[in-house]
Amino acid sequence: MDALKQISNDSLKADAPVIEIGDTVKVHVKIKEGDKFRIQIFEGTVIAKKHGGIAETFTVRRVAHGCGIERVFPVHSPVISKVEVVRHGKVRRAKLYYLRDRVGKAAKVKEEIR
Repeated sequence: MDALKQISNDSLKADAPVIEIGDTVKVHVKIKEGDKFRIQIFEGTVIAKKHGGIAETFTVRRVAHGCGIERVFPVHSPVISKVEVVRHGKVRRAKLYYLRDRVGKAAKVKEEIR
């Protein structure tokens, strides 16, 4: 069991992003097209964080062309080049799944002034 913990600790990112629920983030994802790599930015609101350690993930939601899109990103994945926090959200919940049912301004998260 200690060998498994050692392997997982070695593959953790040293500069893991510090993100909270409700934050609006830009996730820079490496996309492979043929033999080339490019960076694609996915911007949205963090609605959930799950698990911990090497298996930690966060879910980002955005609305594009009237259709809601959610992507789950592993925090320690080598596919994620960086995560930028655009703004901090003021929330009182651990999961923001209720935003799925809301439309327009009701689906916004208030900004926390720091």
